[in-house]
Amino acid sequence: MKKTLTLYGWHLSYFTGKVLCYLRYKGIPFTDQPVNAYTLMWRIKKETGAMVMPVITTPDGEWIQDSTVIIERLEAQFSHRPVTPTTPVQQFAASLMEAWGDEWWVPVAMHTRWSYSENYALFEHDAGRALLPYFPAFLQRQVVARVAGKLRGMLHSVGVRPEQFALLNQWTGEMLDLLDAHFAQHDFLFGGHPTIGDFGLVGTMYGHLGRDPWPARELIAKRPALQAWLERMRHPDPHNTPTLLDGDQIASTLAPVFKAIFAEFLPMLEGINQQVKTAMLTLPAGKALPRVLADVACPMGQGTFYRGALPYTLWMAQRTLDIYHAMPAHAQAAVREWLSKVGGSAFLTLDIPRLRRSGLRVVPVTQAV
Repeated sequence: MKKTLTLYGWHLSYFTGKVLCYLRYKGIPFTDQPVNAYTLMWRIKKETGAMVMPVITTPDGEWIQDSTVIIERLEAQFSHRPVTPTTPVQQFAASLMEAWGDEWWVPVAMHTRWSYSENYALFEHDAGRALLPYFPAFLQRQVVARVAGKLRGMLHSVGVRPEQFALLNQWTGEMLDLLDAHFAQHDFLFGGHPTIGDFGLVGTMYGHLGRDPWPARELIAKRPALQAWLERMRHPDPHNTPTLLDGDQIASTLAPVFKAIFAEFLPMLEGINQQVKTAMLTLPAGKALPRVLADVACPMGQGTFYRGALPYTLWMAQRTLDIYHAMPAHAQAAVREWLSKVGGSAFLTLDIPRLRRSGLRVVPVTQAV
């Protein structure tokens, strides 16, 4: 029997949902393996250096961690139904959307799960069965309570703080309305099939907003076009072969979304970058930056949002900048022209120190290693 990929993760996991939707869209054979306590706390940490999910194992026994890296590796191996646009503006915009979906939306996903107690029963049930399959329910509840406690301990660092709940709720509703309006006219972000941008955005929608009882009812079900997009991402049509928008277009319905990205996400990146450069002044050679630095303030809707600065977010932005810098001059000009229309020209001026990923952290590569 031919060996296949194995995906280790949970359906309720932010980044597992991203990879799960990708594998289904590509039609890549895989074994969907819920992560139990032994695999999560010992095997995955031993093989990848971090206690995380999702992780995939290849037929030849390689363990690959990080949803972005997983998709990049699989795209290089499976060329059918590509998720990276071939035209410059759509390619740049899709990569930026992935970074925004992966990084900016984390507080929304954590808030909508952990600030509403009715969600806990589903989390307890699913996580308990995954962590300790075949064990008594009372033991499952005990181990889930420990996991939940660790996750709740992260809330403050990502900005989920009571004084910011109203701002989070207002911003989320307004942004979901914009996305709902877009998906009322287009099946996916950039046209007739999903791109890496869709898979970045679906992370927060799949396991959190679209599955937890409170946000599924109060946020997703009330926006039918958004809900329909989520269903297309969850259950892709294997025979669907439409193309992206002609002429390297970005739909006008996404203009307010990108304007918000550059008005909010870009200042966050700038704030993280300043902290990273300061931290590097005293960072020993070859040492990874801390997972979280001090608070960074950034605009969010009509207010200001505070959250811990994650250097890893810069690594995601760096990938988008790398796409731009690898383009020929005429393609770069097209990207610059589009950026000027949506208030994003300053994105190209981000002077990010060269970083490499190391598990959940990043290491400045300008230092000796």
